[in-house]
Amino acid sequence: MTIKPLIILPDPLLRQVSQPVERVDADIRTLAEDMLETMYEAPGIGLAAIQVGVARRMLVIDISKEGDEREPLVFINPEIIRSSDERSVYEEGCLSIPDYYAEVERPASITVKSLDRDGREHLTEADGLLATCLQHEIDHLNGVLFIDHISRLKREMVIKKFTKASKSKL
Repeated sequence: MTIKPLIILPDPLLRQVSQPVERVDADIRTLAEDMLETMYEAPGIGLAAIQVGVARRMLVIDISKEGDEREPLVFINPEIIRSSDERSVYEEGCLSIPDYYAEVERPASITVKSLDRDGREHLTEADGLLATCLQHEIDHLNGVLFIDHISRLKREMVIKKFTKASKSKL
């Protein structure tokens, strides 16, 4: 397994719409393992393939508590097929926007259709943190960042800060 470098804002790759995974094969399973290893190392609870520079519709999540046994989940070609009218607010962060957090309102529960790492179709009923995390990561696959759900002023300040930081690293 390989820990991959994370793509950080303002990299334009983060705004790219990811392409469907055509076939679940050994390369995709290796990518899933690498993504999980990268997510655990970061540390984070979710990671989309685009965040490691791979524009494929794939994400990994593990919302298990620290100290508990890991519960890695792999979602290939995930699609939200149902969203509740009820809303919930969570403070979100992102491995591609380090050390920035903001409250985001999203549907409280969702149903996601996806493939697992064996290529089998699954329906996942999610609420709470899992629903929020899935929506956050699926947004990544569509070129959307969690800061797109906050006020324009706050979003512009964050983008400006990260743009300035990336220029100072050159």
